[in-house]
Amino acid sequence: MWLSIAFFGWRSGDRALALGERPRHPGSVGRIVMTSRLPEGAPSWRGWIADHDLCEPPADDAAGRFDRAAWRAELGTADALVCLLGDRVDAAVLDAAPRLRVVANYAVGYDNVDVAAATARGVVVANTPDVLTDATADFTWALLLACARRLGEGERLVRAGAWTGWTPTLLLGAELAGTTLGIVGLGRIGRAVARRAAAFGMAVIAADTRGRPADVDGVRGCTLDELWAQADVISLHCPLTPATRHLLDATAIARMRPGTIVINTARGGCIDEAALAEALHAGHLGGAGLDVFAAEPAIHPRLLAAPRTILAPHLGSATTRARVAMAELCISAVRDVLAGREPANRVRP
Repeated sequence: MWLSIAFFGWRSGDRALALGERPRHPGSVGRIVMTSRLPEGAPSWRGWIADHDLCEPPADDAAGRFDRAAWRAELGTADALVCLLGDRVDAAVLDAAPRLRVVANYAVGYDNVDVAAATARGVVVANTPDVLTDATADFTWALLLACARRLGEGERLVRAGAWTGWTPTLLLGAELAGTTLGIVGLGRIGRAVARRAAAFGMAVIAADTRGRPADVDGVRGCTLDELWAQADVISLHCPLTPATRHLLDATAIARMRPGTIVINTARGGCIDEAALAEALHAGHLGGAGLDVFAAEPAIHPRLLAAPRTILAPHLGSATTRARVAMAELCISAVRDVLAGREPANRVRP
């Protein structure tokens, strides 16, 4: 069996397949467009795809992904689309894909996909829940600890050759025991972050934009206003929706205690980045650990220059186990839909 692939620069023997030359494997039952190369999963992953017409970036492409114009140009004959959280799939994209049956979003969040528009056109949308929960919760704590103990500043000091030796007042940070962790959005990842707080002796409170959550597993439910005022560390784990865009803004920051640390591994748009940067420069906040940004990969210039700030390139789910499992969920969803089955991880409006 051989794999029929159409993308820039791929070669079968000595013959290059140009964009638009799309030979199908005999018996092929669907054309799959991937906006990015995905980590290899179980052996059956490629075995099943070998029976389909696959369009993906070439293995030697440094970026490992198509730009928006390239993958959109392939949608006219696509039955399935596997996309990333940075790939906007709106009504115009869906209208350009008359054969499309499924969009498998390589992320747990799906704010990049117009689910209502897809559903109205009979297109199934799937995401990758559960499998990245622990990876993202672990990384949340990595950012939290790095901010509290000023690890980024210390690492840069050493690498710059500017460390002159131990002194009693060098880069004094904050201890976590006895402080309060405020979690915004008590879903799978929020709960996993809360469970880890017990090991650090922190009290945990949680708020949600849909109302005050119930007290559960040692976590006390509260309102957002109460959380802003009472938490020493605030960690965002809410989806990006119209209700949560700029949820953490200048008004919320003004309610926070001096020295509060802000962590975001959810979506960049949940924070008013200009307001956050201003509060960091003014010294009102004790630090910020950010893994996501409103206009990724662009970062607000005031955040780049902000003190006590850890900036990461969206690494929350970046473990081999999580990323492979995410790929397998996407392929499983495509496989189910093309076979006429309901995928387990379907997203509904």
